[in-house]
Amino acid sequence: MNAVSDWKAFDVAIADGIAEVTLIGPGKGNAMGPDFWSELVPLFGALDADPAVRAVIITGSGKHFSFGLDLAAMAGSFGTVMADGAKAGPRTEFHDMIKRMQAGINAVADCRKPVITAVSGWCIGGGVDLITAADIRYASADAKFSVREVRVAIVADMGSLARLGPIVGDGHLRELALTGKDIDAARAEKIGLVNEVFDDADALLAGARAAAREIAELPPLVVQGTKTVLDHSRRAQVEDSLRYVAAWNSAFLPSEDLTEAITAVFEKRPPKFQGK
Repeated sequence: MNAVSDWKAFDVAIADGIAEVTLIGPGKGNAMGPDFWSELVPLFGALDADPAVRAVIITGSGKHFSFGLDLAAMAGSFGTVMADGAKAGPRTEFHDMIKRMQAGINAVADCRKPVITAVSGWCIGGGVDLITAADIRYASADAKFSVREVRVAIVADMGSLARLGPIVGDGHLRELALTGKDIDAARAEKIGLVNEVFDDADALLAGARAAAREIAELPPLVVQGTKTVLDHSRRAQVEDSLRYVAAWNSAFLPSEDLTEAITAVFEKRPPKFQGK
């Protein structure tokens, strides 16, 4: 697979059957910009194919896991479809972009090697999409989570609406997705979003490494087979949801409210939504 230096959005270290993937930005708070979305598929394809890898840990650099979609860096990708009167061509290109981005999160979910996420600080929007594609989720006591898309005039389209329900239950999913509210680590553990909460970032990473080591010492093909069987019944439902929301957003997403959300980010002020 690529050398560590070849990845722009990730640091990757492999030792003793465990791959540690660290989000490194370059956006503030490891925000998910173009490099993140373009590199996820080849990175997790390589990890999946590497016989030296038996388990994967994903964590964030610095104080936070991820602030989610880097609106500033990705604003240009919304440009043509946001234009007044955008026709079939720009909307088709935007639909294709959504599908490419979905493929990145899917690559994490479809990796045959079990994936553990270790979350400190903020995990917002796309960060929640990423951790719901993992098999096991751990957090430090300072972690905070938000399915934030509704607050920036976007229907979440990278998988959290499909994957989060079986993890936390439909009621909690709807509360998180419809309000965009923030929850702390204790609430996340209570509703089942995370498996365990650790005192601090060091204890969190130690716990994630211990779990990954336990998995890595088991028969690898049996572990992979177990994950494949567990994923089988839910895969079709997730795929259907992703197709639907990609089509929905390619038609719906261009809005004055989204323009207002992006403008508010640049102007560092609260957005004022008009339902237009």
